[in-house]
Amino acid sequence: MNYLSATKNKKYLMYISQNYSYAILRPLQAQILAHGGEVRWFLAGSEVNPSFLSSDEQRLHTISDVRSWKPDITYIPGNIVPSFIPGKKVAVFHGFNSEKRSSEGNRGHFTIRGCYDLYCTQGPNTTERFKELAQQHGFFKVTETGWPTLDPLFSDSQSNPYSSNDPRPTLLICSTFSRKLSLAPKLFEQIKRFSEQGKWRILMQFHPKMPSEWVKKYKALSNENLTFIETDNVLPLLKAADVMLCDTSSILLMFLLLRKPVVTFCNQKPMPHLLDVTQADEVEAAIEHALTKPKNLMQHIESYCQELHPYTDGQSSQRVLNAANEFLHKNEKLKPKPLNLFRNLKMRKEFNFWGW
Repeated sequence: MNYLSATKNKKYLMYISQNYSYAILRPLQAQILAHGGEVRWFLAGSEVNPSFLSSDEQRLHTISDVRSWKPDITYIPGNIVPSFIPGKKVAVFHGFNSEKRSSEGNRGHFTIRGCYDLYCTQGPNTTERFKELAQQHGFFKVTETGWPTLDPLFSDSQSNPYSSNDPRPTLLICSTFSRKLSLAPKLFEQIKRFSEQGKWRILMQFHPKMPSEWVKKYKALSNENLTFIETDNVLPLLKAADVMLCDTSSILLMFLLLRKPVVTFCNQKPMPHLLDVTQADEVEAAIEHALTKPKNLMQHIESYCQELHPYTDGQSSQRVLNAANEFLHKNEKLKPKPLNLFRNLKMRKEFNFWGW
């Protein structure tokens, strides 16, 4: 049933704690506004930069402001949200399940922290597990919607600042921040050589938590062949590149959804849809092979995408909005969420909020 019309005059809070959350929630914000709803942003913690807010985006500065505004629905692309934030709490995820840790039981992507009323899942390979957990716990619901972040990925409505007339293939290099998993410390000499060769146009983008020492070292490599980019929106970078070099960062999954090949370095869980290498001197040949788009690899990528995120219509934001409105409208009786006394006390202290 279509509940998009129920958006009118309702209030929707975007609760974020990282800069990348802006790009995750903005397609959803556009749908809310288009259907007559109101949107406010709450920036939690010191790792989110308020300067990324647009002039027409309205911010609530304190918990008291949020509680006075009384949102009907709160969207969260993070792991936790305080219980004293009003509104039905809807998880929209900050990335895909990149399987850096075991997802058996309640670990990693499938950890249930007792914060959410509704999970809007991205595709079959996460929906099934979350539905099992919903049945087990009884205090939340699950609806498969696709991920609103990706709506612009499947749209050509905007010009791309990273497009180029350069005839060379474009290599996008991305890395996670964990020293154990990151390619940044292990492939510096190889990437430096790539930047000097000029065989490819290279774009580089790191996780926002990457240690500053490595950011500085790679920025220093910048030349006519390599551009280091800091941004809150990676989608134009993904669209501009022909092949990606990555490690375990979940950004590689977004790149695969464009049906483009990824070379991984020491990925913890090599899969047939990835070209994984474990030695630095194997990286260059793997990139050259990926650029040929070998048939077998591309078939594995297609099969994987159908499980990960089968939606390519650019309408996931509408599905997320519809799912939250339906949940609000039906007001189904669920079990009470766990009290999480220690976590809530910690968050009250963090926000210096002691009211009710």
